[in-house]
Amino acid sequence: MLVVDDDPTVAEVVTGYLRRAGYTVETVADGPAALERAALIRPDLVVLDLMLPGLDGLEVCRRLRATGPVPVIMLTARGDEDDRIAGLELGADDYVTKPFSPRELVLRVTSVLRRAAATGAAGAAGAGAAEARLTGAGITLDPATHRAAKDGHELALTVREFDLLAHFLRHPGQAHGREDLMREVWGWDFGDLSTVTVHVRRLRAKVEEDPGRPKLIQTVWGVGYRFEPGGVTAA
Repeated sequence: MLVVDDDPTVAEVVTGYLRRAGYTVETVADGPAALERAALIRPDLVVLDLMLPGLDGLEVCRRLRATGPVPVIMLTARGDEDDRIAGLELGADDYVTKPFSPRELVLRVTSVLRRAAATGAAGAAGAGAAEARLTGAGITLDPATHRAAKDGHELALTVREFDLLAHFLRHPGQAHGREDLMREVWGWDFGDLSTVTVHVRRLRAKVEEDPGRPKLIQTVWGVGYRFEPGGVTAA
């Protein structure tokens, strides 16, 4: 695991809690060093501060996501929600706002890694033991290989986007509150619900013909979202 923060106190506290939780942790203090170290050690997860010297956290996140599906949890002291949303839109899995509880951060890390490990285990299990593919509205999603396509074109989905799409495909026509999605897809009983909103928006951009007028992932006012694929089957 890689912790990226230029504040020595924060880095020390975060690293200490993560190591006590059983994780192997390395730390760096700036953006260029983060990219260099991540390319070398290929961390299971990156805890990434947004305010970094050399290269800010948003750019580091963008470049990390361009190289592969490494999970990213952002740390930010900024009060502006736009920065947090920008990070999520770049593919970060979650964020924690400073000042934060180190125990909460460890819980978030554990949750993200558990999801990533479950995805990897499903892929390694092979097609015979894996969950059947889900299809609908031109979308094919294979939990075993963690691949999804629409109209024959592969979708570049983050771990969370993949899990969210799978959940929608498993429950066509059902309305889901954002709290329900946070619990059932993220596995959390707490958290900022804007995380769900941003991931739904990102998923719409990848599966809808016109994301501004979504037909598949519909907003249910006062409730949340409903997936209307026009019929979903297991293949």
